[in-house]
Amino acid sequence: MKSKKTNAEVVWKQFEDVMVPRLDLCLADRAVYSHLVRHSRLEGKLQFRFSIAWLAEGARLCKETVRPALRRLSDHGALRVLERSKAGHLVEVHVPEEIPAIWPDAREAGKPAPTPKSLAASLEEIDFFKTPEVRQAIHARERGRCFYCLRQTNGRMQCLDHVVPQAEAGRNSYRNLVSCCVECNAKKGVRPADEFLRQLYRERCLSPLDLAGRIRALDALTSGKLRPQLPAPFFERCTGGL
Repeated sequence: MKSKKTNAEVVWKQFEDVMVPRLDLCLADRAVYSHLVRHSRLEGKLQFRFSIAWLAEGARLCKETVRPALRRLSDHGALRVLERSKAGHLVEVHVPEEIPAIWPDAREAGKPAPTPKSLAASLEEIDFFKTPEVRQAIHARERGRCFYCLRQTNGRMQCLDHVVPQAEAGRNSYRNLVSCCVECNAKKGVRPADEFLRQLYRERCLSPLDLAGRIRALDALTSGKLRPQLPAPFFERCTGGL
């Protein structure tokens, strides 16, 4: 089944600037959705059939990671599974503007949905270190793990760390803050984050695969791709009630 091809530029901007922060998508969710939307809606297909093996290979993930990512995307309304069979999964992949969970408040109030530009600008202006309401958003983004050593943390063990230290003019932006364990925060000190990650690798706290993943995550963080999800009341105030 085919339809008119979707505007890829619009889809990608809405995905990065609206869908990812509002749904708090993890890296696996993002990889799976990107691969599916690339081969379905961006090719003009309303329905798409695939195998888990094909999706895992294309998204560069293991099958055990792909399956829960599909369930989470389905729960969010990003896709709808129409059929499961030996021939594969048949799904409808929804582009961001078709996912009600992304902009429920705006649509219920009859207001225009928040634009990618307004969301990005609001996030860039927030002091995530000094604003108690949003400090937890950074911890939530890391899903209870230390950004550096990947150990599970809790309220007593976790703290916020500046990737670029404040002594080096590091900002309190979501691009420069990570949730980490107290031990890593103390050991890192004022060193650059990539240098500290390599130290953890030398100390065998990280595997080669872990190190590569952390370096990619660090690049994604500093480029603004790992956006935290703001608490709903705070989000509404920051976007001017859009």
